Amino acid sequence: MSEWTYSLGLLGAGNMAEAIVRSAIDRGVLSAAQIVASDPSEVRRAVFDALGVKTVSDNAQVIGTSAQVLIAVKPQVMKQAAADLAKGLTDSQVVISIMAGVTSAKLSKEIGRPTRVVRVMPNTPLLVGEGMAGVALGVDAKAGDDALAMKLFAAGGKAIRVEEKLIDSVTAVSGSGPAYVFYLAQLMEESARELGLGDHARTLVAQTITGAAKLLAQSPDSAEELRRKVTSPGGTTEAAIKHMQANGMDKTIIEAIHAAHKRSIELGA
Repeated sequence: MSEWTYSLGLLGAGNMAEAIVRSAIDRGVLSAAQIVASDPSEVRRAVFDALGVKTVSDNAQVIGTSAQVLIAVKPQVMKQAAADLAKGLTDSQVVISIMAGVTSAKLSKEIGRPTRVVRVMPNTPLLVGEGMAGVALGVDAKAGDDALAMKLFAAGGKAIRVEEKLIDSVTAVSGSGPAYVFYLAQLMEESARELGLGDHARTLVAQTITGAAKLLAQSPDSAEELRRKVTSPGGTTEAAIKHMQANGMDKTIIEAIHAAHKRSIELGA
């Protein structure tokens, strides 16, 4: 018999926490009865109540009853969460953190002692069941501490194990990645409207990106090869690609991702 009432406790019941819980329940990773969540907002607690999840307003009630505690608050609220963890956390508990730029060492320092931290860098497509997450054992974590995190985030899309030093790279590529795609979509929509497509712009662009992403995920071909197959010599696609290359788009995108990587390291420091 476990000493813990709940398998997973959440500090914070925002949209990302909701997506994690919904996918976990839908995929059978955990039942609603195995989860508890704390949040100061009655509105957010009501959302979790409707899922059958026990909710409380006090972080201490979550920390004192859960085998693993997932910190789902914004980094600026970290100090309060760490203070609550410092009061009630035991050596047998695992802390799962999805806070960007907060290393396991930094979180342990805030808590005041070595803590079994598992860091996860998810992205917002988790909200629609198509997330991508990097999962890493922190400096004081033990082998196997990441097992539940891997199941949770795989339930909401895909999850990979990486070393903690690579979390900044995951952040730059997939954590921030949806914004790059949305930026491209924004520009494509603007062009579609300029070309007279009006209200059809959003549908044309969204389905094109959805279809291309699905093809990339399912095809054995590389992204480069898939692009080549679409690009007929002397055709319309070649005209667009050549214009992009001539204007340094290749370099711009690569340098932008490196800039995101650098900033992630700075935030962690």
